[in-house]
Amino acid sequence: MKIIIDSNILFSALIKDSMTRRMILEYSGYFLFPYFIFEEMEKHKWELLKKSKMSAKDFNLLLNLLLRKVMIVPTEVLFQYRKEAYKIIKDIDPDDTIFIACALACQDSIIWSDDKKLKQQTHVRIINTAEMYKILYGGR
Repeated sequence: MKIIIDSNILFSALIKDSMTRRMILEYSGYFLFPYFIFEEMEKHKWELLKKSKMSAKDFNLLLNLLLRKVMIVPTEVLFQYRKEAYKIIKDIDPDDTIFIACALACQDSIIWSDDKKLKQQTHVRIINTAEMYKILYGGR
């Protein structure tokens, strides 16, 4: 099973020392992440830095640690799935098209997201943080 993390999961791990951060850092494999996320992160970097209450140096160190747990899915790979993904998600949240496209491109994948609206679509399996915890730790 391949696990795609959405931007809010990564942003949550950057902002707060939380279970989300620990799950990402302790995971023995790699998460998948669309390259597009870097554009979104750049757009919100100062806001994330402010919310994290970290120095820019510490924030960047943490970001680099988290990114070591991620395999980037190039935009070119996702491009051919863009239209199909948009059809699936357009009435729910078109901003999530890239994550649905990533799931369509990567067989046997799920999306880790705490966005409840994403679960309204039925083409791609979406799990929240509590469900991810059960997968990683068996409910302990």
